[in-house]
Order: sequence, then C-alpha cells, then structure tokens
Amino acid sequence: MTEQEYDQMLSIKPTSGLQVLSSSIHQNRYEATPYAALEALGAEYPFHRKDGLVDYGSGKGRVPFFLHHQFQLSATGVEVNASLYQEAMENQTNYMKKKKNTVGSVHFERCLAEEYRVEKDQNKFYFFNPFSTQIFIKVVNNISKSAEKNPRTVDLILYYPTTEYVHFLHDKTAFDLYADIKIPGYYEKDEHERFLIFRLELTSD
Repeated sequence: MTEQEYDQMLSIKPTSGLQVLSSSIHQNRYEATPYAALEALGAEYPFHRKDGLVDYGSGKGRVPFFLHHQFQLSATGVEVNASLYQEAMENQTNYMKKKKNTVGSVHFERCLAEEYRVEKDQNKFYFFNPFSTQIFIKVVNNISKSAEKNPRTVDLILYYPTTEYVHFLHDKTAFDLYADIKIPGYYEKDEHERFLIFRLELTSD
C-alpha cells in the first residue's frame, strides 16, 4: 500500500512533511515514520495484544494507529505540540468509528515526555528521535524506574537511531541490544534506515 492508502485506511489526515514542534532546543522537528518501515518492524519483531506501547513524540498518531490496527495492542501517544495533539485527537475520533468492537485501545496525552507517567502494563517504547539526548536520558530513567517498581521486560524501539541515543544506552544503562532490523530498500541507501531495539529484563524475586 502507498502512504496515502495507509493514511486513508487508518483515517489519518495526510501528513505534509516536517513540522517544527517548538522553539525549545530540546524538541526536534516532527516527521512521521514511513509505513514501509513500520511494515518491516511488524514483520520481524513480535508484538502481542497484551502489549502496552508508548510512542514519544507521536505527532498525528501514525505509529499508535498502525500498530493497534495490525496487532490490537494498546497504544499511547505522548505529544507536547498543541496543534499536532489536536490533529491526533481528530484522527482518533475518525479511526475509532471504524474500530468500535476492536481489542486494545489508542489514546493520546499532551505533556512533556519526561513528565509522562509510565504505567505498569506498558512494555514497549517507541522513539523516532523526538527530542534531545538530555530529554531521552530522563525518559529512559523513568522507564527503568517503572520496570524496577513493577518488574517486567521492557523494550526501547529506536527508528533511525542517533549515535548519542545508542551510546547512552550502551554505556550508561542496563539495556542490551536485542534486535537490529534493517529496512529493505532503504538501508542500502542510508545505513540509519533501521530499527535498533534495546531490552531490559527484570523479574520479581
């Protein structure tokens, strides 16, 4: 399917390129993950209905809608930009009209990523370079504390990963590299076109 066909199927208003989130140096510009990348992720990485996904910098909601549609998991989008959040809420209304009897859920929170309260049933966390490394560190620390309080396996899913994000996870955390998924047709032209998935496994005594 084309980008436009997927948007139509998921009731998402067409995405028009890049958008500046705010004047803050810590917030990066918004860009939607290509559907081809999400297809590759879904084909090689196990999602389940019981999963709880958080998409940081969710924009108009493409990742939550796509993964909910494909796997019937519960997905939360965290977005700080008011206009993008409003568009996500409008998309949610249109999307749910088609999904009245579906399993799982999709909803959105408007807040700073580092202030989002991680729930105990959330285990997969998605990042497409939405903010500075300083904010990323705070968010990962919040996720780690949640996993320590309620022991479980949590995965960080990084699309088009930055060197700074990766070095922090390698050098300063207990997360281990779990998977490296290269995007067919894209990776050959740009080695950043991949997903790196880092896993933290904690079990209760």
